[in-house]
Amino acid sequence: MNTENVNEANGLNAVSDRESMVDINTDDNVAGTHHLNQTLEDDDQIDRLNNELKDQKDKYLRLLAEFDNYKRRSSRERLELSQTAGKEIIVSLLDVLDDCDRAELQLQQEKTGQDLSGVLLVFNKLRTVLQNRGLKAMESLHSEFDVEKHEAISEVPAPSTELKGKVVAEVTKGYYLNDKIIRFAKVIVGK
Repeated sequence: MNTENVNEANGLNAVSDRESMVDINTDDNVAGTHHLNQTLEDDDQIDRLNNELKDQKDKYLRLLAEFDNYKRRSSRERLELSQTAGKEIIVSLLDVLDDCDRAELQLQQEKTGQDLSGVLLVFNKLRTVLQNRGLKAMESLHSEFDVEKHEAISEVPAPSTELKGKVVAEVTKGYYLNDKIIRFAKVIVGK
């Protein structure tokens, strides 16, 4: 076979292939035209996957924020717990501290010839230990009456005009434990 015959044969085959392709794709309803709709399904799938990715990112960010809040809250609670640890014991020792204050005041008023420095040393040591644990006495005498800190037992005529509405006497001391009130001061207010 010569080259002209081969080219003619190839040309005839190419023409017949084109004709058969035209016959296959001439109608939209003919099977085999599904590739035209396939790009739309791929776009829908990409949109669906993008939406799922956005949802997952949103869930992740919310979970991360919730975990950060949990860490802050738990560290704050741990700090508060360590600051008020032993609060019940310290509150129960306040009555003993009040008795020590009264005894010390009585000893100073009597002024006997006995050496009481050992007793005073014990009283001071008790105060120091409690102060190291965060206990602080409330300064109420001659200050303005404050319902947030003071509990008024009674009112008496003020000895002077500048003591009107102020604390004239302190019946029971108030105390703070790490800047939180653990006992209100019981006071007498001048009117």
